[in-house]
Amino acid sequence: MQEGTKNFDFWYAVHHTNVVRGPSRALETFGETRVLYHHIAELPDDPGKVRVREGRLEAHKPAIITPEAYMDGAAEGFGEQARAYLEFLKQHEDSIRILQYGYKLSQEAFSEQVVTDSMEAITARVVADVVERNEVFGAVIQGVDDPWDVSLVHFFWLHVNASAPVNVRELEAARRRSALDGLPETVRIEIEAAFEKAQADPRLVHELGALLRRKGVFEQYQDRFFKLVRRG
Repeated sequence: MQEGTKNFDFWYAVHHTNVVRGPSRALETFGETRVLYHHIAELPDDPGKVRVREGRLEAHKPAIITPEAYMDGAAEGFGEQARAYLEFLKQHEDSIRILQYGYKLSQEAFSEQVVTDSMEAITARVVADVVERNEVFGAVIQGVDDPWDVSLVHFFWLHVNASAPVNVRELEAARRRSALDGLPETVRIEIEAAFEKAQADPRLVHELGALLRRKGVFEQYQDRFFKLVRRG
C-alpha cells in the first residue's frame, strides 16, 4: 500500500468519527481508567447492516514528561492505520510538555455483532443502554468499518485533551503538597533565591536546573523551571 493511500485511509476514518456520547468523567489522575467503548459502523458492502463492536481501552496513571520521552509502545493492540495516526499526533505535539498516558486496546474484552437496522436506531439503543447502566466511562462512537480502530485513537485523543486540564491541576497540586511536606526550609529558601536570580538573568537558568537536580527536586519544580525556559 502506498504512503498516500495510508494517509488517506486514516484521515478518512478520522473525519468520519462521531463521538455520540463520551465519558462523563475525566481520566483518573492517580490510577488506571477503563473506558468501555461501543463502536458502531455501517457495513459498506451490505446496506442495512451495522456492526457493533464493544471493548475496553485502558489508560494508566498519567505523568508529565517531555515529548522526547514519549513511549514508543503506547499503541499496543492497534492496527497499522491507527499506529500511523498516533505517529502523526506525536509528531505534531507542539507543547514543551505533554501528559503521557499508557494505553492499549484490550483484545480480551473485544466482541462484535452485526445487526440489521438503521444506524440511527441502533445508536439510540446503545446510548440508552449505556445511560441505563450508568457507565461513567462509557463511550458510544460512530465510525467506519475499516480501519475502525482509528476511530478509537481519535476518540481517546479527544478525551485525553478534555481530561488534561483536570489531570495537570491535580498532579501539580499533589506535587506542591509533596514539596511543602518534604523539603527542608533552608533548601526551599535556597531554591526560591535561585529562581529569583534566574528570572532576573536568563543566563542563570542552567545553573538553576543544576541546583534542582542536585537537590533531587527537579520534578517538583519543573513547571516553574520550564516557564523560565520558554520565556528565555
